[in-house]
Amino acid sequence: MNTIIESFLAQVNKNEQAIAVFDNNRKLSRKELLLLADTIASKLPADCKKVGIMMNHSVEMIASILAVLRVGAAYVPVEPFFPKERIRYMLDEANVTALITNSQYSDRFTEMPNVIVDNGYQINKKAEIEFEYDENNLAYVLYTSGTTGKPKGVAVTNANVCHYVRAFVNEFHSQEGDIMLQHSVCSFDIFVEEVFTTLLAGATLAIPSDEERKNVKKLIGFIDKNKVTMLSGFPYLLQELNELEILPESLRLLISGGDVIRASYVTNLLGKVEIYNTYGPSETTVCASYLRCTKENILKDGTFPVGKPVLGTEIKILDEEGNELPDGEIGELCIYGGGVSNGYIGNRQLENKAFVETEKGRMYRSGDLGYYLPDGNIAFLHRKDTQIMIHGKRVEVSEVENVLVKSEYVKQAYVAPKMDDNNLSYMVAYIVKSKEEVELSDITEYMRDYLTDFMIPEYFVVLKKLPLNVNGKVDKAALPNVLRKVAA
Repeated sequence: MNTIIESFLAQVNKNEQAIAVFDNNRKLSRKELLLLADTIASKLPADCKKVGIMMNHSVEMIASILAVLRVGAAYVPVEPFFPKERIRYMLDEANVTALITNSQYSDRFTEMPNVIVDNGYQINKKAEIEFEYDENNLAYVLYTSGTTGKPKGVAVTNANVCHYVRAFVNEFHSQEGDIMLQHSVCSFDIFVEEVFTTLLAGATLAIPSDEERKNVKKLIGFIDKNKVTMLSGFPYLLQELNELEILPESLRLLISGGDVIRASYVTNLLGKVEIYNTYGPSETTVCASYLRCTKENILKDGTFPVGKPVLGTEIKILDEEGNELPDGEIGELCIYGGGVSNGYIGNRQLENKAFVETEKGRMYRSGDLGYYLPDGNIAFLHRKDTQIMIHGKRVEVSEVENVLVKSEYVKQAYVAPKMDDNNLSYMVAYIVKSKEEVELSDITEYMRDYLTDFMIPEYFVVLKKLPLNVNGKVDKAALPNVLRKVAA
């Protein structure tokens, strides 16, 4: 039993009346969630292989994801607020043949069949689905920032997801009675962690409203009211929780992922609740390592290590030639195990070279640098390339640059990754305008058609021309330095 649906069916058979998921409008037992998924699945076109999910977060959204998996297909998640052309590219490259969406978005992609699922969608108890499942079938395609100027889709199998669920349960002991907050957007690994480690372990998923998600005080009210026990989020969310006078008593576990977590973010939380730092690229299915944060394992730079490999995973520190390095020496984090995905869909031969078949099995070269500490934990340093983290989300700087230079408003562009005194990343775009009368607002409005807001550089510097070195490349040292002021 190594597929998502078979694992969920086992939980249904174990206790079909246990609550699986709820939001502010609706609460469904495991059996009811299965029936709603089957009802939606019965509306999907026959033999669909990939189905887009573009919905507001709700019980119905979770049922729709299960509906896609119920017919042996893979889902491709996009948020309705993503730029339209970015969504279109994802759906086209992934060969999506149907879209599950809400009625308010039904006019966006009329070129493919739309299955409309709104709040309160009725269950048809006669719409049961029969299907044979294969662990090697794709579960989802998750799009991340890409070096070619286009996002790249990571193809993750059912076996990959089930591997991660086992690793999560092994570490955090989630079970019936636990309630996980669904806080992340659907296009990030944290969402996968929230949904599948909950439903496949017999726990309950709690979905706040958009308003509660955006306001930390209202979010805390939702957590307190609904006795949420587990929360997985970016370091900045933990930082907001750290500033609260009182933490909801029901919370037993806070998981930080997606970016560097500093000790200063959790000073008031340590000792009150279990806090974990996690690490793992999307290409290896959510997380590859865990660390329980304590006052004793803070590094000299004020950050925490990323811990030790999760169950069923091995991480080696390798040099450029693929030789394993001894503890303490800096090299690339290379990941083996059940989470290593199928790689990228589409014509991605160059990027797929990061996936290597070895005698020990499939390996992913992460492009991240780090080293092993004497206690067996891994210290993460930074990316080898220009990929950075902004607000907990991965950004390939070259993608931003490529979008800029394709604009009719920009003649030349160079986007520089920067880091402030708090080790937080930001971007500076150095641009040469195509015409003198071009306004900066023209450029930023254009970028919003292709990039989400966090991918738009914080600073723009307009130059007459880009300085070049003797090799014809941008002379980085000759560019004006833009420093982000950090509050004392």
